[in-house]
Amino acid sequence: MEFAEAFRQAVQASGLTLERLRHRLGRRGLPVSVATLSHWQRGRSRPRSRAAVAILEEVLEVPPGTLTGPLDEAGSAPVAQRAGGPSGAPPATAGELWPDPRTYADLVGQLDRSGDHRLERLSVHDVYRLDADGPRWTLSVRAVLRAAGDDVDRVVCVHRTGPDAGAGDALPAGPVAGAAELSGVRYCRPGRVRAGGGLMAFELVFDRVLTAGETAVIEYDLRESGPDPGGPPDGYDRRFSRPVHDYVAIVQFGAGRLPARCYGFTADGPRAPRRRLGELWIGTSGSANIAVGPVRHGIVGVEWEWE
Repeated sequence: MEFAEAFRQAVQASGLTLERLRHRLGRRGLPVSVATLSHWQRGRSRPRSRAAVAILEEVLEVPPGTLTGPLDEAGSAPVAQRAGGPSGAPPATAGELWPDPRTYADLVGQLDRSGDHRLERLSVHDVYRLDADGPRWTLSVRAVLRAAGDDVDRVVCVHRTGPDAGAGDALPAGPVAGAAELSGVRYCRPGRVRAGGGLMAFELVFDRVLTAGETAVIEYDLRESGPDPGGPPDGYDRRFSRPVHDYVAIVQFGAGRLPARCYGFTADGPRAPRRRLGELWIGTSGSANIAVGPVRHGIVGVEWEWE
């Protein structure tokens, strides 16, 4: 279904006039004119922000995905598809981006994600460091977020930190050790933390409550804290259930061991084919990086081959 048709049906079912809808959106921090709403209904234009459309869904009291789904289908292809050609597969849901969707749902279900759909991800920068011998890792993250509505005070982050608890599926590239601990939290404070099945989910509470248009910068570190994982990992990736304008990943290899080859890749999901973005140069600093954007949905990562 086209976005215009889905939006028109949702407005009709709500019984709201466009003027009343405009007023309610304005109270949620989403200023939009009646003319723009009319253009959306007629298909003359579409919203540019998925976060804004998520607010539309709430105001019109329709199930999540009623409007964001058609918008995603009509929008630009994710970077994964632009890099390797259209896959033809619909975007995975947030849970399907992880090896065990049930574990993901159980963990994030214990956290407050009420404001997640009202946060626009402007940039995410990851620095993934291996120690001198290779088997242990540290991840440093810096993210810039912008509120698309009022009263947003936190964000929920999810990372894969060890083997999944699924039915024996092979793990894609990424941290493969056991438990991890959250440390080095800056410009925010940690809220609830949940872990299990090789995943870690946690809340980061901003140092102030955001209103529409305000930004927050958060930084945090994850450190491997479980038993010795044995062999070194052969990749790192990040899963995107919501769009991000700019993503950068830096992999810093330990001084004692460098891989023979290193590649960037994208994928629609953990079991979907990977599309390599080309070989990455490992500089004199012993690091490689990948910069992509915008990313709408899917997996972006770096994988490498040891001698």
